[in-house]
Amino acid sequence: MTNTPLLAVDGLDVDYPGKGFRAKSFHALDDVSIEVGAGETLGLVGESGSGKTTLGRAILGLAPVSRGTITFDGKDISHAKRSERRTLSSDLQVVFQDPYTSLNPAMTIGNILAEPLAIAGSGLKASRARIAELLDHVNLPRDSVDRLPREFSGGQRQRIAIARALALSPKLIVCDEPVSALDLSTQARILDLFLSIQRDTGVSYLFISHDLDVVRHISHRVAVMFHGEIVEQGDTAQVTGDPEHPYTQRLLMASPVTDPDRQELRRNDRLRLLERQRNEDEQAGAIA
Repeated sequence: MTNTPLLAVDGLDVDYPGKGFRAKSFHALDDVSIEVGAGETLGLVGESGSGKTTLGRAILGLAPVSRGTITFDGKDISHAKRSERRTLSSDLQVVFQDPYTSLNPAMTIGNILAEPLAIAGSGLKASRARIAELLDHVNLPRDSVDRLPREFSGGQRQRIAIARALALSPKLIVCDEPVSALDLSTQARILDLFLSIQRDTGVSYLFISHDLDVVRHISHRVAVMFHGEIVEQGDTAQVTGDPEHPYTQRLLMASPVTDPDRQELRRNDRLRLLERQRNEDEQAGAIA
């Protein structure tokens, strides 16, 4: 990662007002700090309700920033106005979890992909060429332009959503659980697609997931979120291979694995953690 990160979140708090008379506000994020470099993937992992999606929404301007700063490409976007967000959309995009609801069912694939291009002022000829390029990029046939989302499988729909996010050549894509609604074999193909796109374009990802094994497959670095706080972060090999925080260890043991090579990695991880726990218990007993 370069000295100046593409995305820097520093001391971020997000509070939601309570409902009803004298209701207390809900503290969703507490002093969160992360960085994502150009061409890098930061995996943000945690269980449901840990705050990881709230962090993604805050970066996208969809959740209120109570304290702290969000800096993107050298600019403070913590409280960016709607007009500023529209300008940001060419550089900052999102792929949502559910490919069944993130695409307009009444629009053809061609119109779905043309929409961001038209908003950016692209002409018809240029848009057609770019749409063909996008379909090639996500390995879908060019005649998909005349079809509706319901004619595609879940994995294919997510490829369409990825193509839409890529339309304006963004610098960063927030990927909010983009494979969790897919079966395991489709997940693997979509993860490989994300990696291929990054190699070809240099785009950065903030990759949000509840599955530490998915994050290990795609990320350069990992940040672990628990109850609205970052409890551990570092290089992927260090965090997933030798986790320090008990919550990270629990996530590592819980994530499913089907690939034989990764099953062997998981078995070694378990043995390493058990050995560490045994040594810690022995040390605690000796002190007592």
